[in-house]
Amino acid sequence: MNTKNLYKLTDEELIIEKKNLKKSKIINAFVIGFLASIIAIGIVSSIYGKNYSILIPLLFPIYFIYRIISNSTKNNELETVLKERNI
Repeated sequence: MNTKNLYKLTDEELIIEKKNLKKSKIINAFVIGFLASIIAIGIVSSIYGKNYSILIPLLFPIYFIYRIISNSTKNNELETVLKERNI
């Protein structure tokens, strides 16, 4: 959501956005944990199996974790608007 649009929202709409933000944070934490466990299992299996070609597909979960973290920084704008309005 655009910063200018956030300032135009009413308090009720911001409360709804706050609830959505909380839900998305929980889901993002779960997905990051799941992807991190895939990476850990892949690394352990490649070390014990002496098969290092399995490390290349592990770049996909790393990329998805990066995307989730970069999207979560955009939610900081909403948090600043909520703090400014004391919601």
